[in-house]
Amino acid sequence: MTENTIVVVGGTGTTGRRVAARLRDMGAAVRVASRSGERRFDWNDRGTWDHALEGARAAYVVPFDGALLTRPFVERAEALGVRRLVLLSGRGVDVPGYADGSGTVGAGHIDGESAVRGSGLAWTILRPGWFAQNFSEGFFRDAVLAGELRLPAAGGAASFVDAADIADVAVAALTGDGHEGRTYELSGPRALTIAEAVAEISAVTGRTIRYVPLSPETYVAELIAQGWPEREAGEFAGAVAPIRSGLDAHLSDGVRRALSREPRDFTTFARAAATAGAWG
Repeated sequence: MTENTIVVVGGTGTTGRRVAARLRDMGAAVRVASRSGERRFDWNDRGTWDHALEGARAAYVVPFDGALLTRPFVERAEALGVRRLVLLSGRGVDVPGYADGSGTVGAGHIDGESAVRGSGLAWTILRPGWFAQNFSEGFFRDAVLAGELRLPAAGGAASFVDAADIADVAVAALTGDGHEGRTYELSGPRALTIAEAVAEISAVTGRTIRYVPLSPETYVAELIAQGWPEREAGEFAGAVAPIRSGLDAHLSDGVRRALSREPRDFTTFARAAATAGAWG
């Protein structure tokens, strides 16, 4: 163990594995902490927390959805000598009416941000919008492969952010100066409707992909029919609501502020994902 170790909590996920890879490319000492990582970490087993954190100087934290565990984790990290922490949060945390404030994910982000700001750590908070990778490795991928994406997004648009940009900002905050005490709102350089997004994927894959707008009620009913618990189905439909209402179309300047460059465009993401075989 070394006091220069950087812990990546959630290091096998969409952003975490990209953060870990970039840090390793820089020659940093990285510890991937997850249930399947090199250092076992389970949010629901506090007995694993110390083993993941001991000897580390910095941490990138992807919070656990559905439980208020970020606060005690931050407290434990500080007690064990972690000095710098980068927290992945979410867009709209401080925007009234952005999403259903009673949702467990939103409540977790609000409490987690509060815990980080109230700590004695050098902190940075990342607030990304919808990931572009939702189409290539997240919960939209199966629908893209099936040729039909059904969502209660109406004709609303979102400024999808590439997870590679999120990782680049996180690494800059973990390893460089000037990011302490900053909250970076992260988005792509333009907003696309869901129909436009799947059209871009169709163009680079040769697949025919159709977007079918649904009412929130119909969407929830379909998720429940697929086996989703009613509460989770309702919360996910609520997460899509900002796209439908136009709240996710705005562009954020966090990538530019943190990295002094423009964020990656959705077309660049789609071409790279297609080349990597994301859609077969």
